[in-house]
Amino acid sequence: MIAPRNRAVIVDEIGEGPYAQLVTVGHHVMRADEVEAVGGRDTGPSPYELLMAGLGARTAMTLRMYAARHGWPLEKTSVGLRHERITAADSEVKIDQFERIIHLHGDLTDEQRTHLLEIANRCPVSQTLQRSSVVVSLLAEGPLSADR
Repeated sequence: MIAPRNRAVIVDEIGEGPYAQLVTVGHHVMRADEVEAVGGRDTGPSPYELLMAGLGARTAMTLRMYAARHGWPLEKTSVGLRHERITAADSEVKIDQFERIIHLHGDLTDEQRTHLLEIANRCPVSQTLQRSSVVVSLLAEGPLSADR
């Protein structure tokens, strides 16, 4: 099966402080901003908080799908996340470290819990963050049209 293309994500400055953004994904609308400590007004999650939200959401969804497929008694999953820049163990290079703390609720065996942790490490967003990516930036020709 071929996966459907992702919906377009549009980010527009909204003029409510130097960094406030309006993020539109299909019919979903949310805000993004920086925290006050770096000059924002904290009107929405920061970009890294949005990234962590994506990782946490996909982790929980992946675990739910896997447990359901195997008939495991997973009642609820909660995922807590943190991000920091650390120095790589083998060099002076700074790298991003995402810490993910997974709470599994339900009458699961120790073996099932351990296996679900392995599955979390294979969730699609985890895999994206663990490998190198390419970001292609293009300048638009002309103003943004009403239909985008």
